Amino acid sequence: MGFLVNEGEVQLRVVNESDLPTFFEQQLDTSANYMAVFTPKDPTDKVAFLTHWKNTLANRNILKMTILYNGSVAGNILQFEQLGNPEVCYWIGKEYWGKGIATEALLLFLPEIKVRPLYARAAKDHIASIRVLEKCGFERFGEDKGYSHARGQDVEEFILKLDSLKK
Repeated sequence: MGFLVNEGEVQLRVVNESDLPTFFEQQLDTSANYMAVFTPKDPTDKVAFLTHWKNTLANRNILKMTILYNGSVAGNILQFEQLGNPEVCYWIGKEYWGKGIATEALLLFLPEIKVRPLYARAAKDHIASIRVLEKCGFERFGEDKGYSHARGQDVEEFILKLDSLKK
């Protein structure tokens, strides 16, 4: 998969190393980290960030795409395995919030993932992310909690599940 285009302003393409500086800048925003909840211990550690992405880029079992909005890097979207389950996650730079980009990107991405069920996680108070997932056909399936470095405390989250694409 190289490039996915929809009729609007959102596009997906394979992640390039040249996207990484933008991804790093996006993860430096403290309010974005607070909303994302489960982030690196130190989001300012560029060496750890680059090591993580080097491993992600080398892993053929992770489907990773750059989200473009009007040609600019708006974030990324991935499908990977966590705790034995296929999951998706995404990161949208704060300057792109509230434009429907995450929903459009996820709708473009989901047909490329053939395995079902597919899972996603969102902090219970991250209403926007829960809304994106539900618009794309995910349903609340369970709950979990874990320690959030971004918040310095345990945070409860919803586990959402997608059994089939929304028609």
